[in-house]
Amino acid sequence: TATPIPRTLALTLYGDLDVSVIDQMPPGRQPIVTRSRTEARRAQIYAFLKEQIREGRQVYAVCPLVEESEASDLKAATEMAERLRSEIFPECRVGLLHGRMGFADKEAVMRAFKAGELHILVSTTVIEVGIDVPNASVMLVEHAERFGLSQLHQLRGRIGRGPWKSYCILLAAGSLSAEAKRRLDAMRETQDGFRIAEIDLRLRGPGDF
Repeated sequence: TATPIPRTLALTLYGDLDVSVIDQMPPGRQPIVTRSRTEARRAQIYAFLKEQIREGRQVYAVCPLVEESEASDLKAATEMAERLRSEIFPECRVGLLHGRMGFADKEAVMRAFKAGELHILVSTTVIEVGIDVPNASVMLVEHAERFGLSQLHQLRGRIGRGPWKSYCILLAAGSLSAEAKRRLDAMRETQDGFRIAEIDLRLRGPGDF
């Protein structure tokens, strides 16, 4: 009942496991600049994204839900993609990726993004792992306070994979709970996955095993 990071940490205490420690990044990787921002800074964030795109880079924008519902105020990926496409970045090519799409459609969008045919990819957390686009230099996470720490760390891992300086922007809405603030603080303070795992374990516990 726990995600892999705290579960694995706990099992190292209770199970007979062989552990491989990889504590260095691949050669050429630069530290990722991570910032936590509020809704009041949205216009500045969009201006920064335009600047990055003008320099030839690409952008991920991640939302927690696929479609807006009356019961939720979360930014929906489908609505955000349409707004960016029509209002904010009309000169850019914006793609959409979410878990309800068929496999072939998802593959087509990812191929287009990797080939540089899309400037911005609006997505749910389906891009959390296994996607390697070295030219992507910005990860914008909408409603970052709603994501778990290991999720945020995985999302940040989608950028900084090329030689360019990369930026993770955690956009939070409304007042933050004490735990949400600790998660965002941890993301700003460290990129060390082992340190992130320790904080995640303290915040959520190891789950049941």
